[in-house]
Amino acid sequence: MARVLDVIEYANEMTDEIVHRFPESGPADYRIGSQVIVREAQRVVFFRDGAALDVFGPGRHTIATANIPLITQKLQDVFTSGKTVFPAEVFFVSMKEFATRKWGTPQPIIVRNPGMGLGVALLQGFGTYSYQVSDPQQFVTQLVGAQGVYRTSEIEERLRTILLSKLQDLLGETTAAKSVVELIGLTEEVGAGVRAKAQDDFASIGLVLKTFYIGNLKPSEKSAQELRDMGMLDMATYTQLQAADAMRDAAQNPSGGAGLTAGIGAGMGIGNLMQQATSGAVQQQSQQPASGGAAAKSMPDVMTPSEAASILKVSEEDVIAAINDGSLKAKKLGNAYRISKASLEEFLNS
Repeated sequence: MARVLDVIEYANEMTDEIVHRFPESGPADYRIGSQVIVREAQRVVFFRDGAALDVFGPGRHTIATANIPLITQKLQDVFTSGKTVFPAEVFFVSMKEFATRKWGTPQPIIVRNPGMGLGVALLQGFGTYSYQVSDPQQFVTQLVGAQGVYRTSEIEERLRTILLSKLQDLLGETTAAKSVVELIGLTEEVGAGVRAKAQDDFASIGLVLKTFYIGNLKPSEKSAQELRDMGMLDMATYTQLQAADAMRDAAQNPSGGAGLTAGIGAGMGIGNLMQQATSGAVQQQSQQPASGGAAAKSMPDVMTPSEAASILKVSEEDVIAAINDGSLKAKKLGNAYRISKASLEEFLNS
């Protein structure tokens, strides 16, 4: 049997709760004369038979025909039949601003950067945002349903997706007229643009985006290999950037002494390797092998897995698998592999 509630109040601060159903589960009955106490930062939404009846603001409310005409009108059939108790669902909705929520770019955003470097750039950023319920009835109807508790964690992944979509769209529009260097200095303007673009999406679920701040917006630190995997680098540029990556890693070697000497040696070795690989790639592109013997003659002294895959006429994944199982010898430099001509010939003859 459902409980008959004479006083309905939820005194919790609702730190991470947006909506709290009263009671959390099971039915409850309310009577004419029941008291509803709503705090300043709350609103109460009444439901009956799945339909929203009314929204109560802050204060003490008495369920009576005199002061709640909307509920009375919609429940007229109940009241006129002599019944004073009726089943209903009461949802307390927090109206406070949920501030300092964090956002970040899990993957870099690709933007145009004409006239500089590769002509494109990868940007990463992070910051904070805040939001607030603007339409309690719509929020409960659209998202909460019959849940007993609806927490911030249940909505914020969706909100971050909206914000990142608007940020990516805005950056694409802005870089058509601004360089990346200029763009990084316009974080306040970009933040305001994201707020404007996202408002309709927030409003559709009964929310308002209060703030959106960009704490930092900077070029990504993705490695040359990651850029190449994204299809953004040709072979020559990739080789040059990978050499730069290796020399940077060597320079950051904290061991000093022999470690520093080894780092310098590694940097010089990579420089030679870059020269060999670049010349090999150029040589390979300039020659058009007509037979297997011609292909062997044009084989570079040092190759990437991709180049080796092209010679073997297999996928790059097959070459990586052969390296991992030890059947193909390769040298790992940073995050990438290099395969010598001798190792590839040995693999072909094994």
